Amino acid sequence: MSENADIFRIKISEEREIILIGTAHISQTSRELVHKTIEEESPDTVCVELDEGRLKSIQDPDRWKKTDLKTIIKNKQLPTLIANLVLGSYQKRMGAQTGVKPGSELKEAVDVCDEKNAQLILADRDIKITLKRTWACTPWYRKISLLAGLVGSIFDKTEVSEEDLQKIKEQDSLTMMMQEFGKTYPEVKQVLIDERDQFLASKIKNAPGKKIIAVVGAGHVKGIKAIIEENKELPSEESISIIPKGSVIWKIIGWMIPVAIIASIVAVGIQTGAEKAGELSIKWALLTGGGAMLGTIFAGGHPVTILVALVAAPFTGLTPLIGVGFFTALTQVYMRPPRVEEMETLSDDVWKVKRWWKNRVTRVLLCFLCPGIPAIIGKILAICQIYQAF
Repeated sequence: MSENADIFRIKISEEREIILIGTAHISQTSRELVHKTIEEESPDTVCVELDEGRLKSIQDPDRWKKTDLKTIIKNKQLPTLIANLVLGSYQKRMGAQTGVKPGSELKEAVDVCDEKNAQLILADRDIKITLKRTWACTPWYRKISLLAGLVGSIFDKTEVSEEDLQKIKEQDSLTMMMQEFGKTYPEVKQVLIDERDQFLASKIKNAPGKKIIAVVGAGHVKGIKAIIEENKELPSEESISIIPKGSVIWKIIGWMIPVAIIASIVAVGIQTGAEKAGELSIKWALLTGGGAMLGTIFAGGHPVTILVALVAAPFTGLTPLIGVGFFTALTQVYMRPPRVEEMETLSDDVWKVKRWWKNRVTRVLLCFLCPGIPAIIGKILAICQIYQAF
């Protein structure tokens, strides 16, 4: 077949060849290129930049309707769901501009692979592990910037055409984008790009067969190509799939603060009497609980959810293990379960701020996010009250 700028051939031996196809996940041109290449090359194996969960999402777009929010909240997976939702919805919105569903070229690769009776390899790392490692490896001060960027993307109305996608996929443009991204978020780039380059390269290199086609995002091609061609030593898949544990120091500090608060109230009680200690305890409950309650009201929480915020926040404020948002989100999903049609419109409603309070799913997310900050402000004010009592 005639060569294409998005196709890269790597000779492993006289009998073994890897063909990398660099794609854009919302490009009709990429979809057509993948179909044509697999048809003409008849590979033994097709590797795709997917994990099992993402493959199921592409093959069954209606999985959102079956999402069990109660289980997700109980398993403390709501932050992962939020990140997946924002990123997935962003791709869907971009895809709407080009008329192509996100990941259509990957689905095309899977479908044609099946038709050609080639072996399919899911070459990417589990998206949940990637997101958790990204969050765990990012310093707290860059997490704020990262979250601001995600929120900012909701208001970004930039339109992208097939021509724009082709320009972005050009080597120089991609290199520049990766370098700028790496300067701003080095830890994020390490996990999202570099580690996945290594993971993907390992899967592709070790795939069975003499002719292997690998369909990956254009941003991964340079890294994968360099790793395979230079025969670089790769870390084990296990080593880059472990979720880093938080620093012991921060855990100690996390427990020292509530211990110090309780000890201070007790000390005040010993010095000035139980009445003063009781007064400080009530202030602690009112300030932390009141803050969480206001946040839940802002989120449009059910009256029972608001009450739970008031009661739970004083206790969650004394433990680093769990936040008040866990209880408010869980209560909200029980009191106002999302309707099927709201799951269907979720990815569109995320981009319309006025819909956040109308869709019951996004309202659960708001009930998870909103009580925390005012509860922390109340906690700080309560600590100041305790300090002044000495």
